[in-house]
Amino acid sequence: MVYNWINIIQDYLLPPTCILCGNPGHDSRDICHSCYTQLPRNNHCCYQCAEILEISTADPAQSCWTIPAQHPSGASRTKPLPAVLCGRCLSRQPAFDETVAPFIHQGAIRHLISTLKFGANHKNARLLGMLLADHLTNLSGTNLHLPEGCRAGKHGMKQTADRPDLILPVPLHKARYRQRGFNQAIEIARIVSRELQIPLDLNSCRRNRDTPHQTQLPAKKRRKNLKNAFSIVKPIHVQHIAILDDVMTTGSTAHELAYALKKAGASRVDVWVCARA
Repeated sequence: MVYNWINIIQDYLLPPTCILCGNPGHDSRDICHSCYTQLPRNNHCCYQCAEILEISTADPAQSCWTIPAQHPSGASRTKPLPAVLCGRCLSRQPAFDETVAPFIHQGAIRHLISTLKFGANHKNARLLGMLLADHLTNLSGTNLHLPEGCRAGKHGMKQTADRPDLILPVPLHKARYRQRGFNQAIEIARIVSRELQIPLDLNSCRRNRDTPHQTQLPAKKRRKNLKNAFSIVKPIHVQHIAILDDVMTTGSTAHELAYALKKAGASRVDVWVCARA
């Protein structure tokens, strides 16, 4: 109740405004309904790494999403496509178990992520975090079991998603952190943690090396750069962990971190990202 009143007062004093076009935001998000409906969605993808898969457009029933017209945050999934694995995951299984990536890293989503990461537009983290939390809440076939009164569960969707014990944002090396001044994964994770009421762990994992920017590197080179890049510096006494990051490109970073977490005792590691490249 207190949380709801805080949001009502905030929306009255500082009404949400669409970051992308400047029009009034909708449903307490800084995005209007029109811009929301145009976001590039990752509807058909590999279950394990969320790589975008080709799908025939001849059958409209193949869509995983139905977008309600009344608000941009209530996108729910209809009957989902069968879980499938891409060729890469079949031939070289990653250390993580499942990836949730609601959007494709292009267009408006790419703009939101890049201007957060390289332009320090922190308001983007709030929007990205809320969009990711909304998607996780509305996933069909998951078992989040959100606490009563949790805002993210307000739409009355069936909450059937596996709920992790904690969220662990992908850490930056201290040199990169000093250069940038913040970790975009942490900023997004704070919002998701608050919306879903799942604990956030910022202290158990350390990045050992300041690996170079991976954007233009092939998958093999990325894996080599990231080998043993992470260390678990504090015991983590949970079995199910969700790694959180802004975008996944090849999955090499998530693989190395998941490998370190499982070596430290975790039995299941999922990956939550805003977008898949």
